[in-house]
Amino acid sequence: MASETARIEAFSDGVFAIAVTLLILEVKIPAVGAPHLRVQLLQQWPQYVAFVLSFAFIGIMWINHHRLFNYIRHADNNLLVLNLVLLLGVTIVPFPTAVLATRLGTPDQRTAAMLYNGTYVFIAICFNFLWRYSVSRKLLGHDIDYSAADKISKQYAFGPALYLICFLVAWWSVAVSLLMNFALALFFALPPATAEKLRLKHSANPRF
Repeated sequence: MASETARIEAFSDGVFAIAVTLLILEVKIPAVGAPHLRVQLLQQWPQYVAFVLSFAFIGIMWINHHRLFNYIRHADNNLLVLNLVLLLGVTIVPFPTAVLATRLGTPDQRTAAMLYNGTYVFIAICFNFLWRYSVSRKLLGHDIDYSAADKISKQYAFGPALYLICFLVAWWSVAVSLLMNFALALFFALPPATAEKLRLKHSANPRF
């Protein structure tokens, strides 16, 4: 780990770990002695859905953050601030997750889903700012393959717009917006080179 970014990565890892741990607090343990334990467990399905989705999202954000700092070897004050703003988004995730978990299946689920999706729009924008600033200020290592860095830039470029679409779709269908969110998370979990191949394949065959 490069000395200039070691503390940034260590602090960021701690924030990701705390955020992902807080998610489980919304899954409540049924009261001891309460009847119909099976029913109580099944009634918590919204909490299970929200937990699994957000656990996957935070885990994938951590993977992407790790990938970025494999390239970013130098730091300045602006990078520190941009990384903190990104971590702000990460720490917020448990809140919209809790709101979504308590509102799924109710008349308020659309608002909860829009709040949830809006959080990821913000995070996607933060990832783009952090990465593009690092590239523009030449904070990457001297031994870095810039063609690989370019693939990351292309992969991230569509993030804010795609998550914004999820946000808007939530007004029409909560289920579809969450499925789209999950698909996007899987896309960003892919190595940049693989994601670029899929993007080019889709461009060549837009029906698929």
